[in-house]
Amino acid sequence: MKYNKLVRDKIPQYIKKKGGTPIFHVAKEKEYWEKLKNKLNEEVKEFCESESIEEMADLVEITDAACKYKKFNKRKLLTIRKNKARERGVFKKRIILDES
Repeated sequence: MKYNKLVRDKIPQYIKKKGGTPIFHVAKEKEYWEKLKNKLNEEVKEFCESESIEEMADLVEITDAACKYKKFNKRKLLTIRKNKARERGVFKKRIILDES
């Protein structure tokens, strides 16, 4: 089966353990970033379909990888999140904007 997609680091070992023969390569910068973005979209779609905690964990993992790639500082990321929450709120009240 052909995939051409980003997978977790231990997937080739897992395939070998199950008796398969993984064929893979290590992505260069440009390809890695494109595959990270594709994986993020894939994980969002999978979460929307299943709404499972496992898929949410995958979303957190891929988001973390994207942040590391972009060299986003975690402390700064959390500060931006807090500032947006303070200025614009969060999503607790379930507000749906119908018109503006």
